[in-house]
Amino acid sequence: MKAVILSAGQGSRLLPLTEDCPKCLLRLGSTGSILGWQIEQLARCGISEIAVVVGFRAQAVELHLARLNRPGLTLRTVYNPFYNVADNLASCWMARHEMEGDFVLINGDTVFEAEVLRRLLESSPAPVTLAMDRKASYDSDDMKVRVAGERLLEIGKTLPLDCVDGESIGMTRFDRDGARWFVEVLDQTMRTPNGLGWWYLKAISVLAERGLVAVRSIEGLRWGEIDYPDDLAHVQQAFASPAEHAA
Repeated sequence: MKAVILSAGQGSRLLPLTEDCPKCLLRLGSTGSILGWQIEQLARCGISEIAVVVGFRAQAVELHLARLNRPGLTLRTVYNPFYNVADNLASCWMARHEMEGDFVLINGDTVFEAEVLRRLLESSPAPVTLAMDRKASYDSDDMKVRVAGERLLEIGKTLPLDCVDGESIGMTRFDRDGARWFVEVLDQTMRTPNGLGWWYLKAISVLAERGLVAVRSIEGLRWGEIDYPDDLAHVQQAFASPAEHAA
């Protein structure tokens, strides 16, 4: 099992915090960087091979990874030269050579406790399994999902609220076949005029239409997505336990 982390963006909605610092290197109080936290949780779940897609201030991220490296971990980067003009589907496409065999894809701004990943890894076999959560209400920025049992039917920010069953947390598991089909859809989408402007969940949506995507609820577990300064403050508070510090 390998992990691919999408950390190419600057995080413009967090300015001025990200004026010179990539979003993934923002500090979670005393717990270290967002990226450091993610790598620590991955290692706790037995995932030691991690590819990080970089773009904005790539060298700073690479230097940080060098400090995080330790025996038993394999950390490397994939550079996305389109980071300033494209959305994250392009980051996935640049890292498609890393998507051979089983892997987990994680958004660079998703902070989670290790049990979230364990629950996803222990879910029933499926080509693609999307981690989802449920809450009382959803806003325009949530990546909403519609499901039937454990099957994903639709995903998108603009789904009508009366059919929303939860939200994607930005973590997806692929088996060997799912990885191959995902890369095929990425390649097809990147060849379209609007390919650079799509989220990678566009490709997940295509696979869902084929009945290939399952969902796994992580309700009751701690996670957070960092888009705005308030999100960062909330995550810092939620993950303040000194027992879970990352480098």
